[in-house]
Amino acid sequence: MNAQIASAETRPADLLMRAENVKVHFPIKRGILKRTVGHVRAVDGISLDIRAGETLSIVGESGCGKTTFGQALVRVLEPTHGSVQYFGKNQQGADIAHLSETELRPYRSDIRMIFQDPFASLNARRRVIDIIGESMRNFGVTDEREVESRVATMLRKVGLRPEYMNRFPYAFSGGERQRIGIARALAVHPRLVVADECVSALDVSIQAQTLNLMQDLQEEFALTYVFISHDLSVVEYISDRVAVMYAGRVVELSDTEPLFSQPRHPYTAALLGAVPRPDPRRAKAHRATRLKGEVADPANRPAGCAFHPRCPHATDLCRSDDPQLRFVGASMVACHYAEKLDLKGVIADAA
Repeated sequence: MNAQIASAETRPADLLMRAENVKVHFPIKRGILKRTVGHVRAVDGISLDIRAGETLSIVGESGCGKTTFGQALVRVLEPTHGSVQYFGKNQQGADIAHLSETELRPYRSDIRMIFQDPFASLNARRRVIDIIGESMRNFGVTDEREVESRVATMLRKVGLRPEYMNRFPYAFSGGERQRIGIARALAVHPRLVVADECVSALDVSIQAQTLNLMQDLQEEFALTYVFISHDLSVVEYISDRVAVMYAGRVVELSDTEPLFSQPRHPYTAALLGAVPRPDPRRAKAHRATRLKGEVADPANRPAGCAFHPRCPHATDLCRSDDPQLRFVGASMVACHYAEKLDLKGVIADAA
């Protein structure tokens, strides 16, 4: 069992969800007979715990598998392998990874998702009251007056006027549409919300408003967030913990402040080095940390550490042996040389 997963006897009281060795592989089919000749290993063995009330951010370059992992947590996708234990309704835990749709139904109201694109995620042919009210109707609210009342309440909660409920999505800006998406996710009072790049399509000023709204709603409704993003400035602002993904795996998992002040994995340091800095002298000092090449091909993962073709610290050990997550101080890191490397973080640099 992975080091970061405690035994059932030592399970923390605030544990809400536990993913263990989750894999999502997509078959590659070729030829007239569409035979499977390989697999795209989008998620390749992730184990982590999600604590009630926290914001756990998942970061990494495009193609690292973070969105696919988020979809596996909410069962938009069924994992190829592994378990996703949810402790919200049953303190003994229920493995939702491979349940049928009928068996999943009791958990659908507890685990919700906010999607990335506020334009594509809303049905253009449906009014706001139908978009937000659909989940209420699906989970037992049959009185249309109650649906209307609750939709009006949710619109107020996300900063929109109740009379907007009879409008169609085309009448709203991107920020307003994302607020409707948030209202839809919270309409049935979930405990866990996976937010997939939910502010990346918004202007910076609207991003700040949306993030502040999400934090207010988290406190009011006792929500737990899994926040998927590539924007480290946003992640630093909103997160309690951060998991850094590369090529389908978590390479570093840490509380936010230690990760930003003293990263332990070279990939984390490179991501932090790419954060824009207004001071050109500090930007110049971090040029050496910028990565070359592309993210490892998930269909043809390199031997050893998947990051070694891009890592300035790689040795023969990195090319042959795949490092596993282990504790280095308070962080968990998948790097052979995590204790020896002196890597720069943005907080220390700013000081």
